[in-house]
Amino acid sequence: MAKGYWVSVYPAISDPERLTAYDELAGPAVRAGGGRLLSRGDRVVAHEAGITQRVVLIEFDNFEQAVAAYESEEYQKALMALPDGVERDFRIIEESRHGLTGGVSDR
Repeated sequence: MAKGYWVSVYPAISDPERLTAYDELAGPAVRAGGGRLLSRGDRVVAHEAGITQRVVLIEFDNFEQAVAAYESEEYQKALMALPDGVERDFRIIEESRHGLTGGVSDR
């Protein structure tokens, strides 16, 4: 079964210290939902239209688990703590089963 991933990119964080309350709630909620933090860092090399802000990547055993974790009551409480002044581009994606055998495409 293909894995699921949460991909969060933060184009704007006006007050990084205010993310602490969200992080304290989101971490346990993600772990309870079966998520594993793969990357949470500010070290980014951006190309094309990319940005060099914080990127978070979380892995789940499957796509459905990733969706369920996001929709869980525990994670929804964490979202309520996400402060104003934080702009976030959040996606849940499914692992590709096709690999890169025929080229790279965004379709």
